[in-house]
Amino acid sequence: MESRFTPEQEMFRRTVAEFVKKEVAPRADEVENKGEFPWDWFRRCAELGFFGLRYPEEVGGVGADFTTYCILCEELARGSMSLAATVAMQCMMGTDFIFRFGTDDHRERLLKAAIRGEKVGSFALTEPDAGTDLGGLRTTAVRDGDEYVLNGAKMWTTNSSVADFFTVLATRDREKGVKGVDFFLVERDTPGLIIGKKIDKLGTRALDTGGISFEDCRIPVENELGPEGSGLKNLLAILARIRVMTGALGLGLARAAFEQALRYSRERTAFGRPIGKFQAIQHKLADMAVDVYASELMVYDAAARIDAGERADGYAAMAKLYASEAANRCADVATRVFASYGYATEYPVQRYYRDARFLLLGGGTSEILKSIIAREYWGR
Repeated sequence: MESRFTPEQEMFRRTVAEFVKKEVAPRADEVENKGEFPWDWFRRCAELGFFGLRYPEEVGGVGADFTTYCILCEELARGSMSLAATVAMQCMMGTDFIFRFGTDDHRERLLKAAIRGEKVGSFALTEPDAGTDLGGLRTTAVRDGDEYVLNGAKMWTTNSSVADFFTVLATRDREKGVKGVDFFLVERDTPGLIIGKKIDKLGTRALDTGGISFEDCRIPVENELGPEGSGLKNLLAILARIRVMTGALGLGLARAAFEQALRYSRERTAFGRPIGKFQAIQHKLADMAVDVYASELMVYDAAARIDAGERADGYAAMAKLYASEAANRCADVATRVFASYGYATEYPVQRYYRDARFLLLGGGTSEILKSIIAREYWGR
């Protein structure tokens, strides 16, 4: 069968897979147990050029397409979901708005440095009482001469304790709901920016996550990212990519869980033969194989549509919905194949089981995605 990937993409996949095999997978559990930001992995990813994958050469990137970026996310997730999510933040959400709407100074000081791995970016959208409901945002941005004054709080902010700059969604006018939100750039040393405590999580424990708040935090007007009133439009422009990327993370985890279960089914014996010889185990493996295959088709079909310039909102929602749920199914089934050892920290399947829950949250919950998918067809 002809590959759906170009020779260049296949070569890139092998490069990432080799990095994961040699440098990530052997230490993944150790890094997770420490629960600290993986600085050594982060710097290696910068050396390998991963952070500039999506950006053009003029800012230090390599100008690869979105499909190649999804390959990166998939392969990293096979080794460590914490690393994959950290890289995804640095490659896209944490830097995209600066690339598209930042000043020349922002791109020179922050974007190029982030691509080199010298600075860390972050994306602050969710609040203690507002996630999907953007119209309920309470973080405000009020114009005062040549500055904006920010007040409010954000929660579940990736890279919160290590980030050098934040892309922050705030509202100018709460009465306008989602039409009143816009994005702003806040650098770490800005007076009034307060870094909160880290969140102790079930999984992705090496993914730095916490809260930040703003108390009369003043930023220059040029730190507004995008024209006034364009916040929702600009968020929607990247949201399909975020969802497909999350689907690629799910695909990577599902594939890792399947591969571990398949290997174990050949090694573990019961009643005098490998457990993979029993139909009950074979059916579990078959279900996992179907989930991996279907996730791959959906994720890379949606990615190809994005690369072709098509509107892919519905396809992105379906890819994220299926792949994230499939990852959770595969992680669960893998622990069942391992039986008692699936409950032990000796094997990585327990980590997959915990990390998979992370995929159900970012980019929209399954319930929201189903509503989006239904509207896509109801409106036709």
